[in-house]
Amino acid sequence: MSPSRVDLSTIIKAYDVRGTVPDQLDESIARAVGAAFVDVTGAARIVTAHDMRESGPGLARAFAEGAMHRGASVVEAGLASTDMLYFASGHLGLPGAMFTASHNPARYNGIKMCRANAVAIGQDSGLAEIREVAERYLAAGLAPAPAAGQVEQVDLLTAYAQYLRSLVDLSGIRPLKVVVDAGNGMGGYTVPAVLGDATLPALPLTIVPMYFELDGSFPNHEANPLVAENIVDLQRAVVAEQADIGLAFDGDADRCFVVDAAGAAVSPSAITALVAERELRHSPGATVIHNLITSHAVPEVIRECGGVPVRTRVGHSFIKGEMAAHGAIFGGEHSAHYYFRDFWNADTGMLAAMHVLAALGSQPGTLAALTARYDRYAASGEINSTVTDQGARLAAIRAAFAGRAESIDDLDGLTVDLGDGSWFNVRASNTEPLLRLNVEARDAAAMAALRDEALAVIREGS
Repeated sequence: MSPSRVDLSTIIKAYDVRGTVPDQLDESIARAVGAAFVDVTGAARIVTAHDMRESGPGLARAFAEGAMHRGASVVEAGLASTDMLYFASGHLGLPGAMFTASHNPARYNGIKMCRANAVAIGQDSGLAEIREVAERYLAAGLAPAPAAGQVEQVDLLTAYAQYLRSLVDLSGIRPLKVVVDAGNGMGGYTVPAVLGDATLPALPLTIVPMYFELDGSFPNHEANPLVAENIVDLQRAVVAEQADIGLAFDGDADRCFVVDAAGAAVSPSAITALVAERELRHSPGATVIHNLITSHAVPEVIRECGGVPVRTRVGHSFIKGEMAAHGAIFGGEHSAHYYFRDFWNADTGMLAAMHVLAALGSQPGTLAALTARYDRYAASGEINSTVTDQGARLAAIRAAFAGRAESIDDLDGLTVDLGDGSWFNVRASNTEPLLRLNVEARDAAAMAALRDEALAVIREGS
């Protein structure tokens, strides 16, 4: 790599490192970031892991070399889901680095970093400094520390499975048939260990596996269940198998999407409300975090259950920060990230899935019937619009709705609440000339009308 290439701003963003391999992210960059990670965190010992992508082992080892070059010892957890890395960070009390590009296509990889006990590292909590230090190392080279660190390997899969099983008891539920689409990602590694390991007590679950073979080229479909076309196979299989529920994990298995027995997708907001209700039974009066794009049904359910809802910005570093600040029991996002106090405030798709299985299996009805009380509004989903001037369009939206809005706030983008169950949020993309619109209303007709009105302002002159 040329010494002149020292600008990492294109791959080190607000939450993590993400880029195409090897043109944007290669082993020399990983090595420099590993050294910078140790310098910024002051860690004497760290833990690393990687997903099934072909470039993962090389990038992880290069990162470890950089860390050891700065005197830190490295615990290599090897193949893992992202929530396994968070478990490793909490279980071992070490800062950690996970090599994954989550749901991105095969040519991508990345690094998610945290401090000890899975405390998030974001742009304002160390990531910007890591980038600056790594850029200096790339330009000038690594100066060795007085004593190089050591490396060791550890297998944490069984400990991870045992820990999750200790948090949610599935032993007494009724028998359930569960179709799981791992999308050739890390769910194919973790689901058998958590839900079907012969060394753990047997569960009343019949697992029907789909695409459990680990393959970072994603030969069947992209491992991004947020895109409707990527859960079509799961929806068909659930109906064909006459299953009770379907689960889909993204590439690094930190997010879980749910399909009911009829093949219909269950919204992440409904899952957030369901899990919040379960957690509040055990911790009455506790705080639950939700981001500002989740359905208004979420804070309503939290209040009905005696909890305290706290609204926050979109993004895991913000959610985790609010979880810690408020001592929250649980947090949920519209993107199907679910955070648990019992899991070091980190997100874990597997634990959320176990809560849904426990809720479904503890009563006789269908999942659709169980979640019906949480589906109170009609939502648009996220709609992207390309614009030439994000700021000007946001100002135009504010002006257009100022006279009739009950409230307008700027917590994250622009949120306009009309006070009758109708509201929308518009957020600017940090990386593309896009505005992202989410709309919710009392019914489909009202939602469509508000969606079209907002889009007309956003796209005016485009």
